[in-house]
Order: sequence, then C-alpha cells, then structure tokens
Amino acid sequence: MNKENLIPDETEEELDYSGRPFDYRDMDTSTSMICEHDAVLRQKIRENLKALNFNIIEPTTAKEALKYTTFQTFNVIVVNENFDIGKDGVNRVLKYLESLPMSVRRQIFVVLISATFATMDYMNTLNKSVNLIVNKEEIAEIGMILKKEMEENEYFYHVFRAFQTKLGKA
Repeated sequence: MNKENLIPDETEEELDYSGRPFDYRDMDTSTSMICEHDAVLRQKIRENLKALNFNIIEPTTAKEALKYTTFQTFNVIVVNENFDIGKDGVNRVLKYLESLPMSVRRQIFVVLISATFATMDYMNTLNKSVNLIVNKEEIAEIGMILKKEMEENEYFYHVFRAFQTKLGKA
C-alpha cells in the first residue's frame, strides 16, 4: 500500500480505469461525491446537491471513493464521519483528503456529516481538516448551508487563487 495504506499499490491489485465518474459533463455543473451509508441522509444530500446543479457520484466504500479521486478533483465531497470505518477506527476518505497537498486540497470543499458536532462548528471544522460540519439532524438544510459557506470560502480564497494563477501554480 502507498499513501499511508490509503490506496492499494498497483502490484497488489490492478487499478480499474473504467469507473471514471464523469467522462462528460456540462461546463456549468460542478462535481460532488457523497460518502454516506444511510439511505435517507444520502437522498436528502443528493436532492440538495442536484438543486445546486452538481453532478453526483455515490461510492459505497472508501476504496471506491479513493479510486474516484484518482480521476477527478471534486468541487464538493460530503463524507459521514463514520463512512466505511476500518477496524482501526480510521475514516480513510477523510485521512486521504487530509494528506492532499494544500494546492489540491483548497480546490475541494469538504463537508463532514456528524452525529456529534454542531452544524458550522468552526473549531471542530479546523480540527477535522474540513470546510464545513453539518449535523445529521439538520441535513434537510444542507443545500442552503452549503451554498452560503461555499460563497464565503470563495470570497476568502479569491485573492490566494488569483495570486496562484498569476504565478502559474493553479
């Protein structure tokens, strides 16, 4: 395994390149990935993301989610804190996102679905290395919350991204 046992080495298992999530998409749509096992929560998240004009992929395992990240830098990744937790108690999707280089990570808006943390708990957002926390009890409002927080994130990083583009690093 490489990347701290997050993605299997090609020698362990040949990577399957047939599962590209978005071979074609409209230029006006953004991409999102929902990592949630609860069907009711996943449906509410999907409905809200579709209303915001996102193309959506829904992996069922962490391995599948990590495979998709090989081909796509998603605009938004929504992941439940307990999604496909391994025997070691580690959420491999969150661990992988945390390990990304900052230039890549800043392109992805990560939303953590939590049963324990409050929605928009900024201290734990920083602690968990995500952009937003939404408590599962408030999942019906995720579209409105996500839109507002993404706008604030874009405003916050606007100067940084413009400078990176000017330097040819973005």
